[in-house]
Amino acid sequence: MRLSALQKVLWGLAAIAIVGFVWLQVSTRVEQRAYEPAFRADFELTDHNGMVQTDEYLAGRWMLVFFGFANCPDVCPTTLAEVAAVMDGLGSDATQVQPLFFSIDPERDTPQALAEFIPYFDANIIGLTGTADQIERTSKTFRIYYEKIEEAASPDGYTMGHSSQLFLFDPQGGYVGAWTYGTPAEEILADLKARMSI
Repeated sequence: MRLSALQKVLWGLAAIAIVGFVWLQVSTRVEQRAYEPAFRADFELTDHNGMVQTDEYLAGRWMLVFFGFANCPDVCPTTLAEVAAVMDGLGSDATQVQPLFFSIDPERDTPQALAEFIPYFDANIIGLTGTADQIERTSKTFRIYYEKIEEAASPDGYTMGHSSQLFLFDPQGGYVGAWTYGTPAEEILADLKARMSI
């Protein structure tokens, strides 16, 4: 059976439409993936006031997240001091940001221990801790490293090795980015304000 010229044109247009539809579906999926966060904040831990906190409870605010431990001699206090400076620099916009300190040392960092440690830096920082299993699950969610290191000179004979970046999550709990240890508060503040204004 021979096709007429009109039939050939119609079949050609149908083929173009199918190819166009497939291309649109593929490009939309790729575009969606490009805007999906690398990972999301997901946790259920006890804060330094003894209250259970979850990522859902904090939804609607930007989150500055740092992992560490109260007996840390340098990295943790330095980073928390930078976070406190950032919060001061935000002024009235500070209500849109929640800084969180996740302990990776459940043996020593009880809610009571964190309640003594956290206020040295900023009243708005929430210290979070939990059982060893909860901390392990949370660390996997946030893709951070930590380990217990035997060290005779440290309190209780050990210290903790851990990731030292400061994470930023958007109000929907999606990962936005991170600053390496030692990034000045002024740089973090400028970057955070720029992201909040988008």
